[in-house]
Amino acid sequence: MSEEKTHQGSCFCGAVQLAVKGEPEAMGYCHCEFCRHWSAGPINAFTLWKPEAVSIVSGAENIATYNKTPESYRKWCKTCGGHILTEHPSMGLTDVYAAVIPGLDFRPEVHVHYQETVLPVRDGLPKQKDVPAEMGGSGITLPE
Repeated sequence: MSEEKTHQGSCFCGAVQLAVKGEPEAMGYCHCEFCRHWSAGPINAFTLWKPEAVSIVSGAENIATYNKTPESYRKWCKTCGGHILTEHPSMGLTDVYAAVIPGLDFRPEVHVHYQETVLPVRDGLPKQKDVPAEMGGSGITLPE
């Protein structure tokens, strides 16, 4: 019997500690306007997990939440403002930002919402117009 690997993470100041267990459902890059604004960068690196694989180890009282839409509940640390994760209830997944989990071997598989990119990337990965069909998107792939 093998044990699932657990990765530790935290906000910028460390007041909020989290753990993810097992393997993410997907890893990649999001180019949508919301993620760009939220992350203050041209691309957001994501890791998607089943909600039961994500746990707040300490500092839950220090987490604030904002949702611009019902599809995304963005969470951050009230002390440092460091972004922690985004819950996506309609997808049944939680995005723990790749940068928050330093020990995870980040292996991106896809670019999503590439039609909104402001920083084209030529890395050979599929570029989805929105999101893959199995996640409720069009499944349309765009050229690099």
